[in-house]
Amino acid sequence: MEKTTILIVDDDPDLLKLLSMRLEASGYNVVAVDSGEKAMVQVSLCRPSVVVTDLRMDGMDGIALFNALHKFNSSLPVIILTAHGTIPEAIEATKQGVFSFLTKPFDSKQLLSHIEKAITLSAGGVENIDQALSDEWRSNIITRSSNMEEILDQAFLLAKGDTSIFIHGQSGTGKELLAQAIHRASNRRDHQFVAVNCAAIPENLLESELFGHTKGAFTGAANNYEGLFQAANKGTIFLDEIGDMPLNLQVKLLRVLQERQVRPVGSTKSVPIDVRVISATHSDIDQEMAEGNFREDLYYRLNVVALEIPKLVDRREDIPLLAKYFLKELSENSKKKIKSFAAEALELLMTAVWPGNVRQLKNVVEQSFALSTTTIIPARLVLKALRGKENEIMSLTEAKKRFERDYLLKLLKLTSGNVTQAARLANRNRTEFYKLLHRHHLEPSEFKTASHA
Repeated sequence: MEKTTILIVDDDPDLLKLLSMRLEASGYNVVAVDSGEKAMVQVSLCRPSVVVTDLRMDGMDGIALFNALHKFNSSLPVIILTAHGTIPEAIEATKQGVFSFLTKPFDSKQLLSHIEKAITLSAGGVENIDQALSDEWRSNIITRSSNMEEILDQAFLLAKGDTSIFIHGQSGTGKELLAQAIHRASNRRDHQFVAVNCAAIPENLLESELFGHTKGAFTGAANNYEGLFQAANKGTIFLDEIGDMPLNLQVKLLRVLQERQVRPVGSTKSVPIDVRVISATHSDIDQEMAEGNFREDLYYRLNVVALEIPKLVDRREDIPLLAKYFLKELSENSKKKIKSFAAEALELLMTAVWPGNVRQLKNVVEQSFALSTTTIIPARLVLKALRGKENEIMSLTEAKKRFERDYLLKLLKLTSGNVTQAARLANRNRTEFYKLLHRHHLEPSEFKTASHA
């Protein structure tokens, strides 16, 4: 595995050597230079994930270096080392977007902690948005997540055929973006991609929207209308929220897929079509079939191959990348120029719950952008946009404590409060097991009573 590169800048040769040794001992690849000017040369050569620089240096100082670096790559985190007397300058620098600062003399563990946090919250430093937009066919999908990359690898392979694909995923995960990417990677890319939200079109109009109608077929049908399947001929049609399609229309869709032709409403003639069908839903389609709301024969016709888009919380490494992408878009389309998020704001984004997935993240970024009066979005605006909902990820200590308590509860329920038996299952002696129960305020007798209730 390739080591993460850290660029360190200091005009003190002894400190530079000491920093290099400590960071290399921690597993980093270190590039060390003694001036800001040399750092600007190295940053394009070694492509660091983090820059650690002294504040006071001859020539280009730490602030000037930071400003120059952010013109080169606004997502590259910069940590500034400062003497006690320059703390006010360092604090001002953090307002301008410097990731953090440390006062000399500093603790090595503290520096490593800042570096690790910078790498986590910076979307990989130099692994920036332009690099995430790698191939043209998937250019609208921003990711560095292994989960998403696996899905995209599968999608690329499937794109070369005409197999019907069913995309599963929660609302806001980007099902339509994936469908578009498949279309662009396919041999149908030069023809139309047509997206239909089956839940957004009234039931009485959905049939004519999909299959077309003839003039006079119903009240308001003033002209012939081809319909969306014909519009997508030789291309791809994306049927979003297919789970909400009425049963009577499911029968007609099944016939279209089997016969590969459509009959417009009011017509006696069928029209041949050559369309690749991609479907999607956020609903539990198995439950819908069990309850008789969705036809199994249609599902198996649509679901030749299934792709499951992960929730945003299952690809948290994409959150900083996506947030900065949305921020960049907003800034480019507005007179208001906002550079980035404060470190605390990014941390809030990284640990939030995200029931609305990427769509909700975009909304939070837009709200924060609209209310921000500074060039760096502060944590308070992100928290406000999240409506105070934060920190889904508990601390390791709390997680261990919760697991231990749940484990003990399970044992006591299983053994009806028999401590000897529970201790044996836990592979612990009775004395130690009693101490664990006492620590979590658990009383075995309560479980004996409950078992006989």
